[in-house]
Amino acid sequence: MSAGVLKAEGLSKSYGSKQVLQNLDLTIQPGKIYGLIGRNGAGKTTLLGILTAQNTKDKGEVTYSGQDVWENQAVLDHICFSRELQPTLFSGQNSLKVRHYLHSAAIFYPNWDQAYADRLLEEFQLDPKKKVCQLSKGQMSMVTILIALASRAELTILDEPAAGLDVVMRERFYQLLLDDFAQTGRTFIVSTHIIEEAASVFEQVIILDRGRILENSPTDELIDQFRYVSGAETAVDRVCAGVEVLSRRTVGRHTTAAVRVDPGKLAALEGAEDVDVSPMNLQNVFVALCGHGDEG
Repeated sequence: MSAGVLKAEGLSKSYGSKQVLQNLDLTIQPGKIYGLIGRNGAGKTTLLGILTAQNTKDKGEVTYSGQDVWENQAVLDHICFSRELQPTLFSGQNSLKVRHYLHSAAIFYPNWDQAYADRLLEEFQLDPKKKVCQLSKGQMSMVTILIALASRAELTILDEPAAGLDVVMRERFYQLLLDDFAQTGRTFIVSTHIIEEAASVFEQVIILDRGRILENSPTDELIDQFRYVSGAETAVDRVCAGVEVLSRRTVGRHTTAAVRVDPGKLAALEGAEDVDVSPMNLQNVFVALCGHGDEG
């Protein structure tokens, strides 16, 4: 099976009375690095679990290269979903050693690269004899990253891989990701709350909000549609007439509005008098889209 398209159609999932995913459609094209972002409780981990057949769905279907992923080992051999290790198992400590996890991964992933795993073990200064319950949060993140990268799976998904890392190791992780992508052309999906420092890595960004996909767009193209417009309230109101205003904040007589602009109207907006128009970064865009209302 060659690298294929991952497709979800009509996905719905509830836990009791809480609906987490609502008739969700998503297409992941091969050979890209995707960023998945959303607020806490938006359904990111649930979605990733369903996409990789680690969680059940209420409705809908998930296919990879046109084949259902559920209980289909031939398909799952091409997919890696690497999640953070847990220091406890049920009611006791997780006494399994790092080498046990790596040995299991080598069995489970047919493209496992042991030489690469060994290099990452050394670079991350991980002791394979150490028990999971003895690892720091950062070390657990390193094991998660190691398994994802060394799996060499065509579709590799990481859920909050950098959450436990300091800024130096986060930078190193993204460099390793880019190096691997340049070498292999694998498809990556990275779910993260640390948006801005990862934005330059994401070729495509998926924004999940309240169980629905708001955006699945090339990152640069998405960001370029958004601007801050600031100035006197009357001037901002005049300039933003006919433009989608996502949020606004007024302090005294000064107002700042976050707007989404059709590319054809961007030049006119940026040429407007009596207001300042400035670009937004991915984190700003995310807050504007998922903040749900005025900021003040």
